[in-house]
Amino acid sequence: MKRTIDCGTLRKADKDRKVILNGWVHRKRDHGGISFINLRDRYGITQVVVDPGSFPGGEVPHELAAICTELRNEFCLAVEGTVRPRPDNMVNPDMPTGEVEVAAEKILILSRSDVLPFQIDDDTEAREELRLKYRYLDLRSSAMQKKMKLRNDTAFAIREYLINLGFYEIETPTFIRSTPEGARDFLVPSRLHPGQFYALPQSPQLYKQILMVSGFDKYFQLARCYRDEDSRGDRQPEHTQIDIEMSFVQRDDVLTLVEGLFGHVFKKVLNHELPKEFRRLTHEEAMENYGTDKPDLRFEMLLQDFSPFAEKSDFQAFKDSLMGGAVKALLVKGKSDFSRKQIEDLEAHAKIYKAKGLAWMKVIAGSDGARSDAALEGGVSKFFASQEKEIIEGLGAKPGDLILIVADKSRKVANISLGAVRSKLGRDLGLYETGPTENPRFEFAWIVDFPLFEFNDDENRWEAAHHMFSYPQTQYHETLEKDPGTVKGDLYDLVLNGFELASGSIRIHEADLQKRIFNIVGFDPAEAEAKFGFLTEAFKYGPPPHGGIAPGLDRLVMLMAGETSIKEVIAFPKNSFGRSLLDNGPNEVSEEQLKELHLNIVDQEKTREK
Repeated sequence: MKRTIDCGTLRKADKDRKVILNGWVHRKRDHGGISFINLRDRYGITQVVVDPGSFPGGEVPHELAAICTELRNEFCLAVEGTVRPRPDNMVNPDMPTGEVEVAAEKILILSRSDVLPFQIDDDTEAREELRLKYRYLDLRSSAMQKKMKLRNDTAFAIREYLINLGFYEIETPTFIRSTPEGARDFLVPSRLHPGQFYALPQSPQLYKQILMVSGFDKYFQLARCYRDEDSRGDRQPEHTQIDIEMSFVQRDDVLTLVEGLFGHVFKKVLNHELPKEFRRLTHEEAMENYGTDKPDLRFEMLLQDFSPFAEKSDFQAFKDSLMGGAVKALLVKGKSDFSRKQIEDLEAHAKIYKAKGLAWMKVIAGSDGARSDAALEGGVSKFFASQEKEIIEGLGAKPGDLILIVADKSRKVANISLGAVRSKLGRDLGLYETGPTENPRFEFAWIVDFPLFEFNDDENRWEAAHHMFSYPQTQYHETLEKDPGTVKGDLYDLVLNGFELASGSIRIHEADLQKRIFNIVGFDPAEAEAKFGFLTEAFKYGPPPHGGIAPGLDRLVMLMAGETSIKEVIAFPKNSFGRSLLDNGPNEVSEEQLKELHLNIVDQEKTREK
């Protein structure tokens, strides 16, 4: 009873063919003594019929009838029978195999199933906790099978493209020394070296740079990365990135490579044409126009500078923000009917991002209904009575529009908080399609010219915005120490539909320049040697200029699938608390295992009591 064909292949041309199918009972129904079984495997569904008219004497054999009586969803079966066309009125156009059925002559139950915790459907309403606990059942649905295939096909297309360009796929270690990379390390105690620990890599960053020193000028791998940080929709404690590094390149070489790579992947996997070149925005343009360095370009609604109007107004709160800060406006077209409650909800969202408040005005038609006679009403409009025409024309507003305004002494806060409102409005107003669609939109953009340093107010020091090995743009080399805040790095991010999809940079390969960066971020030579000595030692031996990038495979497949959580495209993800509900990890281990690792578990509650 070994299968001779899968459950998604049979067509009308297979009429009268003897076949054996193996699969699971997806649905079973009985009508007038005839049993219909939808048998499913990962290739599709075939209807199996146990029909008395197919047997001598018009009666189903007793053993076969008994099996049909017992069958339930998710029983695993082997079915032997003959392919026949369905009656015209029974053809199912929604099934690839919908024109045929298999008249069963023999059914073997390979294994039985308990009552299911949830029905296996593409549109299941099962809670996430149940889906993750019984992930093996969730993965049987055709929706999840398609997403796993999408991931497989994407990974294959990536390897195909890069290897054809002469890249080597090289694995880097999973057990490494702990080095600072921005998130907490997962630590692994060493049995052979008591009191010492390996770390699981947050990325292969240092090793791929060493590979460049080693002369492998085109490297990639689908690298597993581990970061001990809180989970969210597009983040997990472990994830996979498409790690790429190249020698003797500049920024545009890396960007062009990735544009070609994704063009190949999207065409081969989704049959979707991407533009040859992606849009480019400087970091400053992204922040000023969209309030984020990962803008969703599927809709416009740009942030606009409201400062000229604030400066001439009598509204002191706005005028105070102009001293080193900003007043930014957002025009929401056709939404002057927003209620006070809706505006308050938007204000609450802005305050999450440190805004002090969200001011508003509505644009109304003049007495003759003409735009030239339009006016402002409600909210803070009384402070701008003398500038109504100027504001309406300056913002490009029309009667029926809503104006939202954030003012703050920090330009960064004004942009980010109003940008968050823009993102929320995009979702709430349906300004772009969500979920899997037949014609998805993929709006890529490069964000370039990032600041190389960020000032940490809590620690009163400069720190690397990306990492300490990113190359400062050449024009800033002479003034690095004098004014770190103005220095732009050879950094670049790739954004897709509002998600950061990749981050990369040209790397520092000059020892003296690297020492200067270490000094600016507060790494003294001894500390740098202790944490990065193996890299700086390698850089004494003729390192080439090099750079790279690391797109997230999970996020890429998530966006290709029209999903908003990477849990939907990872076979066995953790829940929002970093726990695996399938095997209930992490778990306690035996005293013997702890003893071998020279570890003791401290009871924090008892320690606090003492």
